[in-house]
Amino acid sequence: MINASSESKKIVVDEIKDQIAGAASIAVVDYRGLTVEQDTKLRRSMREAGVVYKVYKNSMITRAIEGTEFANLKQHLEGPTAIAISKDDATAGPRVLATAAKTLDKLEFKAGVVEGNYYDAKGIEKIGNIAPREELLGRLLGSFKSPISSFARVIKEIATKKEEA
Repeated sequence: MINASSESKKIVVDEIKDQIAGAASIAVVDYRGLTVEQDTKLRRSMREAGVVYKVYKNSMITRAIEGTEFANLKQHLEGPTAIAISKDDATAGPRVLATAAKTLDKLEFKAGVVEGNYYDAKGIEKIGNIAPREELLGRLLGSFKSPISSFARVIKEIATKKEEA
């Protein structure tokens, strides 16, 4: 006979597995010491960024990540742990957490996995400080545009001088 406790644990583990399936990144943090107001604000920021942010028992997370690319996080599942799961933008979760950590000194990175690569606390924090993809693409396009614009102006000047001659 299956007891209700093990059945409810299986439901939670399956929920976590569903959340991490196809995830671009997972970051785990220690949220100990955050006030309810601070936690509510953080959760809102996560939702707005399209990131799933939840607190599960470490044993449930451990079971769910077993045999996945996120298995290296097991070593960091001690004490209070919140998990941020990003499906589309791999840096969204770490970025929101890094921004929040600047004002919430109690929020501490434990580790993370981004696109299959494991990062310790310092590494995942650095990833969190990378600008959003759209901003990086904008910068890249801007750097391409500048030399092309300069080249076009030079060609126009040459053509204008030839017409005058």
